[in-house]
Amino acid sequence: MAAARLDENMFLFVLGSFVIACSAKVDRFPQPGESLRANAFTAEAGGKGLNLALGAHRLGVAVDGLFAVGEDPFGQLAAQALADAGLSPAMIRRCPGATGAGIGFTDGAGENCLAVFPGANRLLTAEHVRNAAALPHASLVLAQFEIDDPPIAEAFALARAAGVRTLLNPSPFRALPANLLSHTDILVVNAVEAVQLAQSLGLRPGSDTDPVPDAAALANPLLEHGPGLVVVTLGGRGAVACRPEHPPLHQPAFAVDAVDTLGAGDAFTAGLAAGLVQGRPLEKCLERAAACGAIVAGRIGVFDALPTAGELDRFLAGASRKTPGTQG
Repeated sequence: MAAARLDENMFLFVLGSFVIACSAKVDRFPQPGESLRANAFTAEAGGKGLNLALGAHRLGVAVDGLFAVGEDPFGQLAAQALADAGLSPAMIRRCPGATGAGIGFTDGAGENCLAVFPGANRLLTAEHVRNAAALPHASLVLAQFEIDDPPIAEAFALARAAGVRTLLNPSPFRALPANLLSHTDILVVNAVEAVQLAQSLGLRPGSDTDPVPDAAALANPLLEHGPGLVVVTLGGRGAVACRPEHPPLHQPAFAVDAVDTLGAGDAFTAGLAAGLVQGRPLEKCLERAAACGAIVAGRIGVFDALPTAGELDRFLAGASRKTPGTQG
């Protein structure tokens, strides 16, 4: 698939991360000191940033961005991986040291746990961002937390100065640097991250008993810190989007036989970002995002599991023919 052209500001700029992602499927998670036999194993190009960039690209959105890799053999694989995916290898910045890597487990119920070694991802700098000429011309700048704070803060400040919208997915979660939320237009968090963020800001977390009012109870105070849209993802209960002076929007999850939920959250965020860049109404963006997450959860791995625009449209067409009871 050829890389799309960056025309008329209709492109997504991703502050990415690149890791070699290893994943094992097991019947249950191992206990401390225990070895288990895996039923399946994948090793592929990955990282939250790469997933987000690739997910949006496969949905027809032009993508630019920054990815830091090391000078080790894994780093040598990055350029080919991006080229094979239709993304420009010019986004890569080579840094001394090791390339990032991740290890994940998925159990028989489709739940997952993982650990990520950031490696070179932590060497992406504010100077790299300042030298990225395309950033101020993007339609949306997206960042995630597998890189450090300075490049994110710099990118969001430059985007705000240029009138470009920003989307923050603070995962894996850490306390946000001062003023980052004030430069964030769209915040996407899962339920755990929403509670962690609320607590870090001295806010009272919700009760986690009823998805819509509880997510809104978490999201509404966050809106007061700068974002104009907060989306809380709730796994099998869907997602809730909150905006100032609007009632919450609840997007139900699509029913799916989950085989590997690693990457489903990234697929959701990529689908949401792609819809926003394409100018779709928020309701449609949420629907498409939820469908992207469901598609990936029903497949093994992430790199090859992220759906194309055609696959997404066919999934939605099939879902629309089912009864309302087929959604969770």
